[in-house]
Amino acid sequence: MQEYVSFNNQIVSIRNTSVSALSAAALYGIGIFTTIAIQDERPFLWEKHWLRLVGNAEKLKIDLVEFSENLTKHALAEIVQENKVTNGRARITFFDESRSSIWPFESDRKTSLLITTGDLRPVPDNFKLAVSPLPVNSRSPLAGVKSCNYLENLMTLDEAKNRGFHEAVRINERGEITSAAMANLFWLKDDVLYTPSLKTGCLAGTTREFVLENMACREALVSIDELNDAEAIFLTSAGLGVVCVSQYQSKTLSRIEHPILDLLPV
Repeated sequence: MQEYVSFNNQIVSIRNTSVSALSAAALYGIGIFTTIAIQDERPFLWEKHWLRLVGNAEKLKIDLVEFSENLTKHALAEIVQENKVTNGRARITFFDESRSSIWPFESDRKTSLLITTGDLRPVPDNFKLAVSPLPVNSRSPLAGVKSCNYLENLMTLDEAKNRGFHEAVRINERGEITSAAMANLFWLKDDVLYTPSLKTGCLAGTTREFVLENMACREALVSIDELNDAEAIFLTSAGLGVVCVSQYQSKTLSRIEHPILDLLPV
């Protein structure tokens, strides 16, 4: 991550940003974010990311009245230029700075916007995927929302890494495949590409949506056993792009040159 960030539409040092200690964001993790790929200094799939931010803000009642799409996109372009990001990623975060009824205080702001930039996430050559023991609650009010309350995802990722894996598949309370901790999931079986249905509680990833728009793929409600017979498994996210899994649990997977691997622009 670079030295400078955009905070409430101003470029400042990361050391000069702050969110109120008694805000809903600080006390309860109320906020939303998206990670967007930067390609040739431009945000990739901007419209999809913005629509998801707006939809998530409505669900969590986060006020975006001060931050229009044009203002936010302009702030993103400025920090990308300032930090000289040609190909990398940016994170756009809206923090709820409104007062809490439990810990009331006087607040001058309803929402703060932070935009940070950085390099793409490194991808190991031998990408190992496990099954997580930590379930997803598909009936949670936060299911499908990319909120700042991301502790379960981080705990899932850390648990997998402690076992020597790079990521982990999560299942919901019905035993259905949802996604990985930090990415959406696709798999190939009998030459058919599949991905979990949004009904499982998985996140509606922007890269996932782009894949569904550009190639034949079936959305599925299936158990974790389905992956045992998969010919190939792929993870997708703005930070990773498209990753071909080399090992699933103890099973080695041969690399299959499927069109999904060439779908995103280089």
